[in-house]
Amino acid sequence: MPTRLQIWAAQLRQAFTLPPGDLLRDLVYRRLWTSILISSLGGQITMLALPLTAAVLLNASPTQMGLLTATEIAPFVLFSLPVGVWLDRVRKLPVYIVGETALALAVATVPLAAWFGMLTMNWLYVVGFILGTVYTIAGSAAQIVLTQVVSRDRLVEAHAKNALASSGAEVAGPGVAGVLIKLMGAPMALAIDALLVLVSALILRGVKVHEVLQPRGGADFWRDLKAGVQFVRERSLLISLACAVGAWQLCNNAAQVVQILFATRTLGLSAHSIGLCYVALGAGTVLTSILGPRLSRRIGPGPCLVLGIAVNGVGWLLLAVVPASDWGVAAFAFMLFSFGIGAVLIFINFLALRQAVTPAPMLGRMTSTMRWLILIPAGPGALLGGWLGEHVGLRSALLFAGVGALLLAVLAWRHPVLRNVRELPRPDDERNGVEIVSGLVTPLAAGK
Repeated sequence: MPTRLQIWAAQLRQAFTLPPGDLLRDLVYRRLWTSILISSLGGQITMLALPLTAAVLLNASPTQMGLLTATEIAPFVLFSLPVGVWLDRVRKLPVYIVGETALALAVATVPLAAWFGMLTMNWLYVVGFILGTVYTIAGSAAQIVLTQVVSRDRLVEAHAKNALASSGAEVAGPGVAGVLIKLMGAPMALAIDALLVLVSALILRGVKVHEVLQPRGGADFWRDLKAGVQFVRERSLLISLACAVGAWQLCNNAAQVVQILFATRTLGLSAHSIGLCYVALGAGTVLTSILGPRLSRRIGPGPCLVLGIAVNGVGWLLLAVVPASDWGVAAFAFMLFSFGIGAVLIFINFLALRQAVTPAPMLGRMTSTMRWLILIPAGPGALLGGWLGEHVGLRSALLFAGVGALLLAVLAWRHPVLRNVRELPRPDDERNGVEIVSGLVTPLAAGK
């Protein structure tokens, strides 16, 4: 008879044993997933340390916080389209690795500048622009690398597992970041992020992908760029996704630029307390990373995305109206929790839908075009949030984001293209003018 200890040990082994066919059993995907986990842990430090450096150390105004966010977004608008053409002509994994390395070097300049007493808001604007440029180029490459590692029918699962890796970092990262910021100061904590991102780049060097570049004799840059934009423009699903997620980015960035200021100046929270509140963000993303694919299969990726927008709107709206007391702190944590839920629901479905409908030779241009479209409203959203925070009040930016997101969810639900997408389409579906709805192939309405 086995002892109770042996039974517990067997149950523990079973709990941590991957089921047959799990993506993490694949060595190549597991290395990619591990790199994402480590890079995300470093990213959590930057997410807190960079705005806290601006808000607390440099005493930035809401308008300056809006400008800082806008400088990170500007490269997406400036470079996304040409980057997409370029990525369709080169191998993506080396671009991803170089980007991670450049990201580490850019982040490392902040603690160095602080050490020598040279850190200013202007320097943070420069760093923000560099980070945005890296995200524009290497971020697009990273999304395409995933399609080279994972089959298209498992993209929602892969994005959910990637979100789970990020979620694990979001649970541990904010608490760790809060402790590091308390012990070392916000600028010096960024040195840890730089080290973690370098480790991530080293892991990526071991990822093996088989990529065959298509011969492109006589290729013309501007013709290819126009072809990418035309590909997106002719597909109603991609246009609908771009409009919905782009409008969400407007609301999201209006809220993002004021939430650290709201936490420090309205709620009076310390950096360590803010870090603890951000654990709620990780809890929301972990929960949704696990349950999101199941929900997406049950109600469909389109409705699931719309639900994510609505959940975010509720969180922002609640924080905007709750008084600055213990209830306000609870509302701040709840807003972060709901943001984790909503953002995962939005992006695991958004990314999977746009990749599923796109043939491999067009992935680079589609990815960059879609990122360009959804981030065009992000910069104005950040500037608007900063202006509202400075001239009307920090709560007004949160109120704008909450009401705007809820109205967007209603409009998106009323739009039949998103509401009726109940499973992932295939590239041929949209190319031939049809889409998958509840398992049936139905004609697309003209002009939709």
